[in-house]
Amino acid sequence: MDILLAEDDDGVAAALVEVLYDHGHVTRRVRYGRDVLTYHRSSDLLLLDLGLPDTDGLDVLRKLRTVSDMSVVVLTARGDERSVVRGLRLGADDYLVKPVRLKELLARIEAVTRRTASRRDTSSLPAVRVGDMEVDLDARRVRVAGAPVELTTKEFDVLAVLAARAGTAVSREQLLDEVWGDAYQAVSRSLDVHLTQLRTKLGRPGLLTTIRGFGYRLGD
Repeated sequence: MDILLAEDDDGVAAALVEVLYDHGHVTRRVRYGRDVLTYHRSSDLLLLDLGLPDTDGLDVLRKLRTVSDMSVVVLTARGDERSVVRGLRLGADDYLVKPVRLKELLARIEAVTRRTASRRDTSSLPAVRVGDMEVDLDARRVRVAGAPVELTTKEFDVLAVLAARAGTAVSREQLLDEVWGDAYQAVSRSLDVHLTQLRTKLGRPGLLTTIRGFGYRLGD
């Protein structure tokens, strides 16, 4: 896999490039946020540090998501809740705080890659209507009362799992497995963030029901 690494620390970058190479990944390392927007088209996944010298990594992520749905794993020293929530809301597929165990990093990359491959291999899926909301699973579009709703990649993935089983209770574990591929505590928090965002963006809080102690249901 071709990986784009945005990291300004030479020592950290060298160690990551070596480990990724040993596990079969070709890595292009860049130092500046502007280079991410230049080279992202030739890569499959972005490892993004937020503390870049020319711009904030969250701004890079926001701009990237306007032109690309490539997989993004944030790898940063910022572990405060505000940064984590912003990163996930802006479309990061995962968020890891330094220092990170290399085996865990590799596992997270594999999980994100599996989810992306599964999402892109899905074809000819029907549109699902729940109330006045329409979810086009094939085109990855959502409309509420005829108006388009802009969702991040992960927000749509969560909604798609629920929409494919509209009217049926879906457990948290099933959502985590299908969207993220694991049930780590940090990823569980990611699910909560994305569900909150979904309710806000859809403007139909009654459509998405929380089933206490189990999971969620879309529709009646």
